[in-house]
Amino acid sequence: MILEQLHKDFSVCKLTSPEHVDLTNPFTFVSKTDDELSLVCETNRIPPNATDVEKGWKALKLCGILDFGLIGIIAKLSGLLAENNIPVFVISTFNTDYILLKNDHYNSAKQLLSINGYDLI
Repeated sequence: MILEQLHKDFSVCKLTSPEHVDLTNPFTFVSKTDDELSLVCETNRIPPNATDVEKGWKALKLCGILDFGLIGIIAKLSGLLAENNIPVFVISTFNTDYILLKNDHYNSAKQLLSINGYDLI
């Protein structure tokens, strides 16, 4: 499995409304439930109506389009990281998945993934 390193700083935010979210930004992930509205964006693009912000994330993108029938990709990746006390925040889109890692764990996670057969580009 190939993991692409996204060389940007990310933040996870809680919003009051979607009105200030700029969907033209290259990496913007919005999720809404009946309880909350969340945003993952580049740290330098946090909207003014963010009520809670968790800064300090880096991201790895699983390369290629992942078929919905594939089983265990995220479980294997997150399990390996969990066994080594590395927390993750996972984002799934229609085509692929992203693993967000706190800056404190980013280099050790990359090293762990590399020695376990993941190619990082």
